[in-house]
Amino acid sequence: MDYKEMHVLEHLEELRKRIILILIGFILSFFLSFLFIDKVYQYLTKDLNDRLALLGPSDILWVYMMMAGIVALATTIPIAAYQLWKFVQPALTKEEQKVTLAFIPGLFLLFIAGIAFGYYILFPMVLSFVHSLSGTQFETFYTVNKYFQFMINISLPFGFLFEMPAVVMYLTRLGLINPLKLIKFRKYSYFVLVVISVLITPPDFISDILVIIPLFVLYEMSILLSKVIYRKKVKEQTHAA
Repeated sequence: MDYKEMHVLEHLEELRKRIILILIGFILSFFLSFLFIDKVYQYLTKDLNDRLALLGPSDILWVYMMMAGIVALATTIPIAAYQLWKFVQPALTKEEQKVTLAFIPGLFLLFIAGIAFGYYILFPMVLSFVHSLSGTQFETFYTVNKYFQFMINISLPFGFLFEMPAVVMYLTRLGLINPLKLIKFRKYSYFVLVVISVLITPPDFISDILVIIPLFVLYEMSILLSKVIYRKKVKEQTHAA
């Protein structure tokens, strides 16, 4: 085995180690959150006038596990980001290491902000609209499975989509992208965001619009933040020269 192969194996071993640590963090977070999941369930259903219906004994277990998984996912994001930083750290300069490490708390906070936006703002609006469609013609009741599936399909994607500004700022800081590229590919990005919104929302036009608009706003915010970081980076390079 030559030096190059040994070098690759060392990297793969290091990557395996980081992945294992991330999985351990997720599993521990999952079990810890599962201990308090009944309180989370009570909080998420406190505004419902009626109790949710169960169609089978496994429904509530599935919902509890799904909620615990989301809590564990949120908790694991900074752990995963830190482990990724440790993996790529040797290949980064001192300045890049500081920049990368500084973005880790932002990723976690933006993920929470995205879920909060989806749950507190978008979900009630979409649920109210869908409920109004039934009018007085139908007897409405929700099953625990369908209700939480609907909630998660709307709220969870925004946890990831809200990471967009932080990712754009980070990539701009490293010089991989700039605001000019973001503006140039705006129409293609908008198309991708429209496709995402259609995939994550119920099949009605109003829900699509309610999701598309915040995504467009996020993209424009990302361009503005990229401009700020890009100007700062140019000034630093000018002073250094």
